[in-house]
Amino acid sequence: QVQLVESGGGLVQAGGSLRLSCSASGLTFGTYVMGWFRQAPGKEREFVAAISRSGGSTRYADSVKSRFTSSRDNAKNTVYLQMNSLKPEDTAVYYCAARLSTAVSATPQAYNYWGQGTQVTVSS
Repeated sequence: QVQLVESGGGLVQAGGSLRLSCSASGLTFGTYVMGWFRQAPGKEREFVAAISRSGGSTRYADSVKSRFTSSRDNAKNTVYLQMNSLKPEDTAVYYCAARLSTAVSATPQAYNYWGQGTQVTVSS
């Protein structure tokens, strides 16, 4: 079965950095667009970033643009989210998701598979 496993979350001070990883199994990784979403307590899940199947195209939420970078290594079936200049408002559970399509999407419902999430906490 398909499994997406996130790692790399933790507690960091404002201005710090974290790198999240999402390792995929049970699917042909290179045929899936990969997305990152986050959900803070009491809030809806929101789009963070998405990366095309080849990694040549990315899309970011305005709130993270210029601070976050997504990349992927198709040989390792892994997608990454490098998060710099972290702010307290970035605190959330971060999820990776896989979409069987050629097009990136910011819509959670467009994604077929989800990981269990990893907690990111940014202290002020």
